Amino acid sequence: MPRTSAHIEKVMEVTSSPSAAARSRLAASWRRSVDKHGLDPAHNRGPERVEGSHLRDRLEQFDKFMTVASPRLDRLFGLVGQSGCAVLLTDNDGVILDQRFSEADAPVFAAWGLSVGADWSEAREGTNGIGTCLAEQRRVIIHRDEHFLARNTAMSCIDAPIFGAEGQILAALDVSSARADQTEGFNRLIGAQVAQTARAIEEANFRASFAGARIVVAESEDAEAATLLAVDDHDLVIGATREARRAFGLNMQGALTPRPAADILGREDGPTGFEKAERAAVIRALARAEGNVSQAARALGIGRATLYRRMKRLGLGD
Repeated sequence: MPRTSAHIEKVMEVTSSPSAAARSRLAASWRRSVDKHGLDPAHNRGPERVEGSHLRDRLEQFDKFMTVASPRLDRLFGLVGQSGCAVLLTDNDGVILDQRFSEADAPVFAAWGLSVGADWSEAREGTNGIGTCLAEQRRVIIHRDEHFLARNTAMSCIDAPIFGAEGQILAALDVSSARADQTEGFNRLIGAQVAQTARAIEEANFRASFAGARIVVAESEDAEAATLLAVDDHDLVIGATREARRAFGLNMQGALTPRPAADILGREDGPTGFEKAERAAVIRALARAEGNVSQAARALGIGRATLYRRMKRLGLGD
């Protein structure tokens, strides 16, 4: 109880400061929790839940995305599950759609309200990994006392955003820990894996959304972001990930107006030249397929004969 009281006093002190929010992202989130969402750090209710037909509608809306994400959630849980962590996937509102945790840890996560249908938006729970990740659209680690509500300060939450095929915020990937001895250093290690998995889900979802196009992997200053362009048979760019939109000055959200790939990537000899980007994508596909042209063509979403023609044009021998 003394620790809970101390946390509440600290939150109220920070949110009362006129300058704290400008100095700290955490303080800015706490301030939003009070001023924008009208929350009280002492409030002890559990998360609100979406249930019945409303939850089924959300699950149906995200069905294809969750099919793409599921095997990657399994792999992530395989890495962190034995250390007392849960893997959670939410929609863009912060409602949990899928989860992975061990049976031994299930009672703890259930008591915290970390289960399918629970609403962990910042508007409902204040500063927390899921809600703050979605609100700020960036990777976050909210460790124990950094949570807004005193009832949530026993957990550590590590999150990364997932952006949709049209650049919109689509989901949050969360790893929450039930361990009392979880350290900030261990959180950072998990955070790197969460970010890598979020990127893999984002890439797979983008490829699935443009299954009939060839995917060009472009260079970017952000090595942790998926920088992909979808190009049709007429060499028109018809899709781009969020990072690709930022890198090439495209609209950050919404369907793209098809534009010639040469106009976007350029045809100069520099690192953003279209031929160089396309050649690199073909080489990577062939390497992953160990030289099997048919398999590489399937990975690129084109026919075997088309790939042979492009290999010839790009100066790639048999």
